[in-house]
Amino acid sequence: MYDILTIFAGFIFLFSAIAGGLARTPISGPIVFCAFGWLIGPLALGWFDLDVKAEGLRLLAEMTLALVLFADAAKVDLSVLRRSIGIPNRLLLLALPLIILLGIGAGVAVFDELTFLEIALIATMLAPTDAALGSAVVTDERVPSNIRQGLSVESGLNDGICVPILFVFLAMATQSSHEESGAELALMLVAEEIGIGAAVGLGFAFVGVRLLRFCRGRGWVTETWQQLPVISLAIGCFAGAQFIGGSGFIAAFVGGLLFGAMTKERKHVLLLAAEGTGETVALVTWVVFGAVIIGHTIDQIMWDAMLYAILSLTVIRMLPVVLTLTGTGMSMGEKLFIGWFGPRGMASIVFGVIVLQADLPGEEVLRQTVMYTIVLSILAHGLTANPLIAALTGKKAGGKV
Repeated sequence: MYDILTIFAGFIFLFSAIAGGLARTPISGPIVFCAFGWLIGPLALGWFDLDVKAEGLRLLAEMTLALVLFADAAKVDLSVLRRSIGIPNRLLLLALPLIILLGIGAGVAVFDELTFLEIALIATMLAPTDAALGSAVVTDERVPSNIRQGLSVESGLNDGICVPILFVFLAMATQSSHEESGAELALMLVAEEIGIGAAVGLGFAFVGVRLLRFCRGRGWVTETWQQLPVISLAIGCFAGAQFIGGSGFIAAFVGGLLFGAMTKERKHVLLLAAEGTGETVALVTWVVFGAVIIGHTIDQIMWDAMLYAILSLTVIRMLPVVLTLTGTGMSMGEKLFIGWFGPRGMASIVFGVIVLQADLPGEEVLRQTVMYTIVLSILAHGLTANPLIAALTGKKAGGKV
């Protein structure tokens, strides 16, 4: 245990020292993390070998997603969605459902051995995008602001929107061990877990923000301790909802939305520590993904899973985006740019770990498909970011082409 802890600590220290320089290259952080995980995993050095169904891995995945959901939701400016009928709304309300539906249709055509509900799970797991993998796009000021904002808002909210959809499909896929029909079980899940989760998230966030305001008004909140409330709220929303039978992920997502709406101008300061903690936990999760998921499956290729992964990153994502952006006045190049930069990352990893805990008959195909999609995404989107930004805007990093 201590040898692995030493290795992880040394790796995190070294990466922290070179992260700024690495950001100026096509090599993204997740590429490094996954490569390191594979290196210390069972297929290489064999220093780290953990079963994908280990309870500790699930806990790590759940805490990571809870922090990501809360922080991403809190960062979103909801006024943008209220004022605009443009890119964010179209990507979330129109493109996202179409991506899931097209993903299901493609899965039915590609996979012979999976049930319909297992295919629906794959389509939902691979629908959310990851802003961290597309940071070169959403932070580069050469990219038009409406595109950057649209991609950023989409990735901040689509994982939270996919959570209840995923859980409904998962409940229906595992309903054979229950007396209720799949539809009844799904309705019960929506009424209980999602409803309870939303109520807990709203309650925790409302009380937490009001208490912070009260204490700050009396000068009780110091600069050092103001870094912790957001992390505590995120974990509290998640754990509290799980404890009383609700969905912790819904609680974290809804709680983050309310927290961001109530704190507004101060939320950037309050979110700094949560974002840093989330980045660190995400780093560990990426390394574990490289060691556990890639390390246990990369030696055998399932060509149907590989085909679906390619379709997921191209047609399944890009076609709905191009269609739903019709009428916005954007050029075809801009639509294709937005469609291409839908990288898959942390949410898909965590969704995959959760689904694999359910012992579904097609779990090996699910694991392979998620792995191929994420690995191809971190390579393809990382390597094409700067060239496609230059092609879109006609400018290089140092000026005009």
